[in-house]
Amino acid sequence: MKLAVRTLLVAGTTAVLLTLAGCAKDTAPASTFVLLDGSRTTTQDFKGKVTLVNFWATSCTTCVAEMPQIVSTYDKFKSRGYETLAVAMAYDPPNYVVNFAETRKLPFKVAIDNTGAVAQAWGEVKLTPTTYIVNKKGEIVKRYVGAPNFPELHQLIEKLLAEA
Repeated sequence: MKLAVRTLLVAGTTAVLLTLAGCAKDTAPASTFVLLDGSRTTTQDFKGKVTLVNFWATSCTTCVAEMPQIVSTYDKFKSRGYETLAVAMAYDPPNYVVNFAETRKLPFKVAIDNTGAVAQAWGEVKLTPTTYIVNKKGEIVKRYVGAPNFPELHQLIEKLLAEA
């Protein structure tokens, strides 16, 4: 009986320690994003900025519905060291992405993940929208699956912009 209790205590302590280890901030994966104009940007370019990375698709109704709020969030914070990168999923036809970005006059960088490698590197993103908030040190501090709570998101961005 004592051995069973001791085994349970060790297993429980190990589970708690593993759970706490998961609380550490993950560094944004080293990625190269191909933008609509053919230029490239990397996660290294995020350093020193608070960055929203949004995985989306033109066929995703939630993605399309949240885009005006992503634009207004970008407009609100861009002058303070905030960046937005919208990453279209590999299955999204490039001409649809270009048309969407142009007709809606998206003011931030838009990339196409042609191979799916970027979505894979960022945690095997399959559901859209999936949005990451990256701090000035290049660490992922928040992940949203589905549309973010925008007032909460704005509070988080304010906090992160205030950090050194």
